[in-house]
Amino acid sequence: MTAAGRPQRGGLSIGAVLSQLRPEFPDVTISKIRFLESEGLVRPARTASGYRQFTSADVERLRFVLAAQRDHYLPLKVIKQQLDTADEPPRRALVAVEGVPTVEHFEQSPSTSRLTREEFLAQSGISKTTLADLEQYGIIRAGAAGFYDPESVVVATTVRAMTEYGIEPRHLRAFRASADREVGLLEQIVTPLYRQRDPEARGRAEDVLRELAVLSVTLHTLLVKAGLRGVAGG
Repeated sequence: MTAAGRPQRGGLSIGAVLSQLRPEFPDVTISKIRFLESEGLVRPARTASGYRQFTSADVERLRFVLAAQRDHYLPLKVIKQQLDTADEPPRRALVAVEGVPTVEHFEQSPSTSRLTREEFLAQSGISKTTLADLEQYGIIRAGAAGFYDPESVVVATTVRAMTEYGIEPRHLRAFRASADREVGLLEQIVTPLYRQRDPEARGRAEDVLRELAVLSVTLHTLLVKAGLRGVAGG
């Protein structure tokens, strides 16, 4: 068995590292990883037989390097300086847009609060007819047991504010369709990470999903903002 595929006790082989990186960086190769090692971007330990042993920290360094090259076109010299001056691999910076949710906003925390239909209507302030319309167009969806979560109340109150400007529930189908398409795209990206047997892969998948969610919402916000400039200018 080659060094790329040889299992290593106490560390990851270069082949195992490649498997972890491929879902996010499809173009990465073993040769690329070896090149980054030769440039001092990552320094895996070696066994007595000379086989590489990568740690989880090494994998995170490689993720940062590959993302910095792909997303920001930074030269390796600059990336190496950033890594050498940091106590740990710096996280990729997310574009900050005022008013846009942060990564923490997308953390999935199990909610123990469940609202009946009557409680939901009382808290949201919408009518039974409006709720029926919102459910018809998929804007609000009750759980399997027929209960509603607190986040649905926020959706409903947002819709109520929009109706004051003449927007009807049927006009919001485009929002639902757009959100579903974005979710589908993000699901395609992170599903390979969730399928990995590495116990750390699930945590990494959740981090990637939250970061992508922020980037998705940010891009949507910026595109709408740019479009509104055209409307105001017209």
